[in-house]
Amino acid sequence: MKKKVVSVLLSAAMVASLLAGCGSSGGSSAASSSAPAASEAAPAASEAAPASEAAPASEAASTEAAAAGAHAGDDDKLTGTEFEGLKANEAYNFAVVVKSFQSTYWQAAIKGMDMAAGELGVTYDAQGPNSESDIADQVNMLNSAITGGPAGIGLAACDTTSVLDSLQDAKDANVPVVCFDTGVADAPDGSVVATVATDNTQAGEVAAEHMYEAVKDVIASAEGQVRIGEVNQDATALNIQQRGLGFINKMIELVKADGKTVAVTGNEFYVNAAEGADGDESSADVIIEVAVPAQTTVELCTTEASTILSKEDCIAIFGSNQTSAEGLLAANSNLNLLGSDAAGGDVIGVGFDAGSVIKGAIADGTMYGAVTQSPLMMGYYMIYALTKAANGDSVTDLPTDGYWYNAENMNDAEIAPNLYD
Repeated sequence: MKKKVVSVLLSAAMVASLLAGCGSSGGSSAASSSAPAASEAAPAASEAAPASEAAPASEAASTEAAAAGAHAGDDDKLTGTEFEGLKANEAYNFAVVVKSFQSTYWQAAIKGMDMAAGELGVTYDAQGPNSESDIADQVNMLNSAITGGPAGIGLAACDTTSVLDSLQDAKDANVPVVCFDTGVADAPDGSVVATVATDNTQAGEVAAEHMYEAVKDVIASAEGQVRIGEVNQDATALNIQQRGLGFINKMIELVKADGKTVAVTGNEFYVNAAEGADGDESSADVIIEVAVPAQTTVELCTTEASTILSKEDCIAIFGSNQTSAEGLLAANSNLNLLGSDAAGGDVIGVGFDAGSVIKGAIADGTMYGAVTQSPLMMGYYMIYALTKAANGDSVTDLPTDGYWYNAENMNDAEIAPNLYD
């Protein structure tokens, strides 16, 4: 019963925030590209409290915070963190630039921002490009935000190399920047005051560990070469690079520990950055084939996934974010290869993030499982970090874990609040 209440609370909060313009409790305004997510969420309104009946901002934030407390290790979100007892010195307004509103992942992050803004009495304006591939558009949004002189900027960079000059401009303008979802490794000194992001290397490793458990017997008994695919949305964003390499390097480690050889093929960045692989593709026992679409769309990810899945030696495939995982499932709708029984000949599909498509595929056994982040908590902590920085205090980085979920545990209280639709 408790799990059901938590789920309803989260659903109601999501619908209310979407119908109010992606975050009225935090004073946010999202780009027009967020509109499809709102329309997709609309049917849930009949089951959730109508937006017009929502509690005042402070009450709504408190209710949502209670629901979010079910996140693993976050029974009291602020206890033991540097944000415990934090208060805003004034009613700050922040600018937030997300990667896009293309996936519902970012709507979950917006909800976390709303929670924090309501608790702290601050506001923010959120915007993002139409697609995570629209790098120039995001840079222009970031530059406009800097020119507007906000109390601080929250940034989830599509391409970490493209924002370096802008970050220097923010530093010169004394505007603190908190990166979230992905860090910017080469940011000018002092331009990023803190990063709130999943430990993406760890999250990729979790995906590899669970996939390997499903396929290790197939690898051990294989009479010929077998193939494991990976579809990464890009090779430019630091979080995706770390996640993709976390998966690849852990898989190499696990396969080699069992006495097999491994070669990495495909996208040049991942091939060159992989650690411990054997160089001879023709004789390797296991091939890890890495594909990166020209743009971050489900359609292009579907094409890449189809190419890998159509190879007869493919035994498993990983989609490293929501869009690429949905691409795997779209490819499978024609090929009908994915399943949860590797010994019986199924190709093991592992995803990342959530969304109704991925959740449904895991529930019915089409997809073996996935790794979830907590976009809600990243958005939440990012607003707290900005507030602390605006107060003039130093802030430290806050890494968060990735968690494995499958049909058996996806409704658990520790997991369910992070599995957005």
